[in-house]
Order: sequence, then structure tokens, then C-alpha cells
Amino acid sequence: MKSTKVIGAINNQDINVEGIAYHSKKVQEGYLFVCIRGYKVDGHMYLSQAVEKGAVAAIVEEFNKEIAIPQYLVENSRVALAQLGAAYYNSPSKKMNMIGITATNGKTTTSYMVNSMLENHGLRTGLIGTVTIKIDDSSIPSELTTPESLDLQYYLSKMVEKEVTHCTMEVSSSALELHRVKEVDYDIVTFNNISRDHIDAHGTFEKYFEAKSSLITNASEKSYAVLNLDDIYSASLVDKTKSTVITFGVKSTEGHIYCKNLDLSTGRGRYTVEILKGFKAGDKEFKPGEFDVELSVPGLHSVYNSMAAITVALLSGVSTETIQHTLKNFAGVERRFEFIFEDDIKIIDDHFANPGNINVTLQTLDYMDFKLLHLVYAIRGERGTTVNRENSEVIVNWAEKLGMKEIIATKSISHVTAKDMVTPEELQVFLEVMNNAGIKVHLYDELTDAIAHSLAVAQEGDLILLAGCQGMDYGAEIALRQLHQKMLEYPKEKLFFPLRNRVAGITEEMMTDLTS
Repeated sequence: MKSTKVIGAINNQDINVEGIAYHSKKVQEGYLFVCIRGYKVDGHMYLSQAVEKGAVAAIVEEFNKEIAIPQYLVENSRVALAQLGAAYYNSPSKKMNMIGITATNGKTTTSYMVNSMLENHGLRTGLIGTVTIKIDDSSIPSELTTPESLDLQYYLSKMVEKEVTHCTMEVSSSALELHRVKEVDYDIVTFNNISRDHIDAHGTFEKYFEAKSSLITNASEKSYAVLNLDDIYSASLVDKTKSTVITFGVKSTEGHIYCKNLDLSTGRGRYTVEILKGFKAGDKEFKPGEFDVELSVPGLHSVYNSMAAITVALLSGVSTETIQHTLKNFAGVERRFEFIFEDDIKIIDDHFANPGNINVTLQTLDYMDFKLLHLVYAIRGERGTTVNRENSEVIVNWAEKLGMKEIIATKSISHVTAKDMVTPEELQVFLEVMNNAGIKVHLYDELTDAIAHSLAVAQEGDLILLAGCQGMDYGAEIALRQLHQKMLEYPKEKLFFPLRNRVAGITEEMMTDLTS
């Protein structure tokens, strides 16, 4: 491996390392402890606890002379953790075809589309992202969009053990900035879009773009980079990478692949994929030609996601017939404009994350037929006032067009962890934007009360949108349970059917109901 530069050492001696940990509670006898500086917690403060649990050495950014175990000083312990993790697990990413997908919006859906195409092509696959970590035929819920580097290398090593050949992973801007994917050897990378999100975490939009685009700019000459020419930021990276660049456009006809004859009249895209410029992938050559695609998931954003996924699939050797079949039958991703109830009223569950995401979600609603829209919005906690103000402004911009004069909002106090709690400042900026626009807010501390309000006022032909990130994760289950109490005659198995494959936002009680 490329070894991290050790600046100095204290109490240096030969040691045997039995494992690596960056969290003191996970340290066992004989472990190497890596002190990581987080946004809120500094691992250096827990070095003594790590020693008590059996740590025999530590990687540090500053020495603690009161600690007797060997300490190795490095400039950046996150870089060291990534390199140590890759070495410890024997560089698993080099033994698979690695696909990295970044975008402000659509990472999850695009990665699921790609994974489905690869699976339907008969390949053994892995998937890492916001919703789940899939290792061949088993899955576990995700805690981060992109896991910490040591955990990531562990999951990749488990995929190698299961003989996974292709791993598709979402790559967040935070993961790139914090070196979580530093030692991942990508074969294909994609950059679909960028809009303002995580600004408070990165400082400025420019730094956010710099972090996100590094997936492309740091890609190796042996890899392919898939870029969207309709997004000016993605398009700007065409000549800023060593990768072989393959471009696509829904509007632009300057790239390799074009979305021709797009029809969104039903809300679900139908179009022709036209290869305008020939390209090669390994020993396969793609000549100019075309094939038709029909999507099962709605929205213009789904068209862009599918174009990126199609390009990745072609580069991976997937046949056009498999691509067509997959997209026609692709059910979508949980909490990504997901229909959870369609009867006298419609209920849609959506990961309402940032201005770009919110805009395309509400744009899709504009294509649909319904009487009244009831928006249940989980305010986004611990993301700062900038993101919350901009999210609120996008809602306001669509309010008149969608006939929305009121909004049901919640802080989801009992359904989020401390790292996702809505701050007073975030609540204030949301209320301020709504008040200035003359939109009445029904504010609830609890998610259950907010959803109950929407079900109480919704009439036949109306649409309820459960909108929000972590604060709305349990919204679908809550809504369907409340509906069950109102509609005892409605078949329970049919009502709860949309939750059958849920990973995030589902209680043990519901799991029991679904499996009993």
C-alpha cells in the first residue's frame, strides 16, 4: 500500500496488531486505535479509554505523553485510517469492478438502477449507499451514505468473500472530503448533477463542488467517467480527468449518448436512447444506433438517473435487452417518490432533501392529477439555516402553482437521533419563509401528530406528500398504521405491502406483522 507519512513516534517498539478501531468502544485487546477528529468529537480525547480496553498502539495527530503505548504521529489520521483499512483487508476494491456514483440528487436511485441491471445480467453484486449495504444476497441498514473508510473496506472484503464481481456505491461529498474512499480503486465514476446542499458543512458551494468533483478529477486513467452535459458543473469536468470520458444529455446533443423523443405526458418517461458517437469499453465497441426505453418510475429526474445508469450498464457489458427490461420493471427506491397508498387518496413518501431534490419532486407533482395537496414536511435538522432557508424557498416557489396555502410541519422529535434534531435557528428560518409567503403552518413536535392531521383533512381525490429526510423515515409506517385504524375492513396485507422490503424507517413490530 501507499503508506501514510509518519512524522514521528513516541514510546516506539515492535508490536503485533490484532485489529484496528477508530471508536474507543470498539477497541479490543491488541488493537491499533486511530484518533479521528470529527465535527463534534475528537478521538484524541478517548485515547486513555482505548488503552484501558486493550489498545497496544495509536495513530495520532498530537502526542499524549501521559499515555504509555506507542503513538505514531501523522498529518491526517483520516488518510492514515483509509490506508490502514485497505492494507488490513488486503485492498478488496482491486478485486471487483467498482462503480462510484455522485450527485446532489439521484445517487440512490441511480445506484439501484445500475445494481438491478447488473443483477439481471446475471452478475453477483454489492451495493453501498444511503438506504442499505447489500452484500450479494444479504442486506443491512446504512448509517452513512458512504461508510467510514475502515468500515467500507470491511464491507468490501465481505463482498470479495461472497465472490461479488461488481459493487455499486454512492459517494457523498463528505466521504470525499473526509478521505473515506481514498483507497477505493474505481473502474467507473459518475457525476450526474449538483445543487446547493451541505453548504454549512463545506463552508461554500465552491468547496462543496470541489469535494464532489474530486471523484472525477482524481479518477485513474484506467477508469471511465460518465458525465451529464446538461449540468454545467458536470460538463466542466470533461477535460479535468485522466479517465476515459463518456457523456450523455437529455437536452444536449453534443455527447456520446442522447435522450431522443422524450415523452413525459403520463409523468413516466418514454424515450429513445441514441448513441451519437461510438465508443469502446474493454473489448466491446458501441457504434451509433438507438433503442427504446420505458420507465416505471415517474419524473424528469428519473430520466436523468436512468441515462446515467444506462451508460454505466453499457460500459459494464449489460445488453440493451436487459437494460430495457430492468427499467420497465424497476420499482424504484424506498422513500424516493414512492407511492405507498393509492385508493380514494394517494400517499407519496419522498426524501425531500435539498433544493434540487425538492424542485424535481414538486415538478413531478405538477404533472399529476389530484384535487388538493397536503404536504407533511419534516424540517431538516442539524443541516444549518442555509439549507433550511433554501429548502423552504423552493416549497414557497411551487406553493401557488400546486394550490398549497397551508403546510403541515413537524420537528419529529421522537423519530430522530441527536444528530438530526431541528435547532431553534432552523425552525425559525423555516417559519420566517412561510410567514413571508403567507402560508399557514400547522407545526407539530411529533411526526405521528402531523401525519394524523393530514389524514384527518384529506378527502377523496387528494394527495398527501410525506416529505423529509431522517425526520420522515418512519412516516410511511405511521401513515399506514393510522389508515389501518380508520379502515379496519381494508386488507391488512394489501395495506402494508409497500413496507415489505423496507430497510430504513421500520419498527420491529411492523417487521413481525409483515412476516407473521
